[in-house]
Amino acid sequence: MKKLIGILAVILSVLACKDTNSEKEIVVDKTLAQKTEIKKSSEPTSKMVWIEGASFQMGAHIKGYYGREYPEHQVELDGFWMDNHEVTNAQYTEFVEATNYKTVAERAIDWEQIKKELPPNTPKPHDSILRPGSLVFKASNGPVSLNNPANWWYWVIGANWQHPQGPESTILDIMDHPVVHMAYEDALAYSKWAGKRLPTEAEWEFASKGGLVAKKYTWGDEEAKERGDLANIFHGDFPYNNTALDKYVGTAPVMQFKPNGYDLYDMSGNVWEWTSDLFNENYYKEIAGTICKNPTGAKINYNPRDPYATERVTKGGSFLCHVSYCFNYRPSAREGSSVDSGMSHIGFRCVKNK
Repeated sequence: MKKLIGILAVILSVLACKDTNSEKEIVVDKTLAQKTEIKKSSEPTSKMVWIEGASFQMGAHIKGYYGREYPEHQVELDGFWMDNHEVTNAQYTEFVEATNYKTVAERAIDWEQIKKELPPNTPKPHDSILRPGSLVFKASNGPVSLNNPANWWYWVIGANWQHPQGPESTILDIMDHPVVHMAYEDALAYSKWAGKRLPTEAEWEFASKGGLVAKKYTWGDEEAKERGDLANIFHGDFPYNNTALDKYVGTAPVMQFKPNGYDLYDMSGNVWEWTSDLFNENYYKEIAGTICKNPTGAKINYNPRDPYATERVTKGGSFLCHVSYCFNYRPSAREGSSVDSGMSHIGFRCVKNK
């Protein structure tokens, strides 16, 4: 049964769909409300950093990376403010307690809506599986094919931002970690409540460079695979042997690693971060040779690897990124994530205009 669920996890990566009839319902762990002191004591200093507008080269500047990062092209940006770290469990708790918001992973599932973004004639899973939950990473017992994400991703009923590993898990001891299992609209809802917005892909990439030019990483060119002090990524053998060289096998508290040149933390690793751009595999090729002023991304979604899903660009990589499989903890790296799905390595940070 476990293997079956793992295979279904790939098909059901869009399971957590919006159910308008359940938006007014909210179930917040009572223990969260009772742990105010934990929330206050564990919340790091949160601030926004001003990023001065400038012209920069966006995309990969050397060969050997994923095709979706090419070609490099010129972008001009106005200045903006950006959160110095990812939104934490403590911050999201405050939002939920203030608004009674219910995340996508906590809502009832509508199969009729789901199947619109799945290949035609996809059979309906058993009702026992079509229950609120999210995708959770589980290390394999040994080497497995890296061509099949079902070897390490599992659909876990009851997994959501309050219960990141499943219904028996809690965030009470990790309030200073980034919130995860965030679908796009969950991140968007928080940003609007906070009087902010989600960054464009161009803003995110420019900010992640921290003022560096033509460097591989947010800290320069030094490789991270043999270093544990640069970013929270997967060290060892993916997906079964995480050596925790960086001291963490999952998410890390925000602000644990050295910030980049703009005093921004975790712009590499920890959790993937949502941007507002639609994902299009060929977008950079389509705008090649032009100078883009404050670009907001592609007009049409396109991902041949997942042709039926609506995706937005996520940036920065996560604690699961490894050079052998997901070499995405670089500023130019970009991935498409289905907007109606949360996972145990997807979070966000916010920006706002001057």
